Amino acid sequence: MIRARYDSSVCLRDFGERTIKYAFHDIDGTHSLIRDWPPVMSIVLNDVIERGLSEDFDSEANCARLIGAAGTRPLPETDRFCVESAGLSALTQMEWAIRRAVEEGAVHVDCDKAVNSEKARRIFGGEERFDDLPDPPELAAMLAEKTPRLFRLYERVLNGYCRDRNLALARQDQERFRVKGSMAFLQKLRDNGVKNYFVTGAVVEKGKGMYEEVEALGYSIGEGQMVEAIIGSSWEKKMPKDEIMRELLVQLDAKGEDVLVTGDGRSEIAAGADMGALTLSRLNPDADRQRALHVKLGTCMIVTDFEDEALDRVFFAGEG
Repeated sequence: MIRARYDSSVCLRDFGERTIKYAFHDIDGTHSLIRDWPPVMSIVLNDVIERGLSEDFDSEANCARLIGAAGTRPLPETDRFCVESAGLSALTQMEWAIRRAVEEGAVHVDCDKAVNSEKARRIFGGEERFDDLPDPPELAAMLAEKTPRLFRLYERVLNGYCRDRNLALARQDQERFRVKGSMAFLQKLRDNGVKNYFVTGAVVEKGKGMYEEVEALGYSIGEGQMVEAIIGSSWEKKMPKDEIMRELLVQLDAKGEDVLVTGDGRSEIAAGADMGALTLSRLNPDADRQRALHVKLGTCMIVTDFEDEALDRVFFAGEG
């Protein structure tokens, strides 16, 4: 465990002095740079809003078309959504696009349009559960069938656009695809008795996808290793990060104040702040909108990368 100390010169919020026993880390954009996912998600979601969902929307031909279209033009609404929805369950992000398509008339389904629009608005605001606003059977069935298919299509487009190529390159040059200082920071946490956990909105299957990427970047996974475990989503069931993190707290018999949460998305930062954790946002220096959002959500500290000397002042002041 380590003693984290508030430093007014580098911290946004006063968290006093506390003992950190566990660290919950986002992966994409926080530690790994393999997935350049925003332009891919933006084109996939925009395509749904504009064109709807044909019977063969997830065909190989449509996948190839979307790979070619990704990143070729600005898409203001979906570009912004990708920035502000980072960290939400991918199934929730897919659901938002389908609900927007219903609003635009690109997808036709029997529903209360006002309720559907309210849910789309709330997803954009960072919410994932809407038990107070049930969907009619036809809409619920359509979402249950189409959302996982759209999620799988998005992953295939991502693979073709950048993931598979970058994964191969990362096996040859790990540092190129790790955020600067990531490995050293995780190792230093572990060496000081902190248990690291990766928490992601991506599907986690051993030897595949995100798990494969983490291993390719050199992070050891398993009890007593640099990263104790990777915990993620599923293809079919929405698993919001806040729920994953709270369940992990229960499993560890820990309190929120025992935890450091690091991430570049609103979901993990908001969840961390809500449960009383020390929150650390890893953001690009030009990400003004993200920075403003993270400050509003309750982040305690923002760094560009893990080589920032401010980290030593807050977490490792008494070390070596």
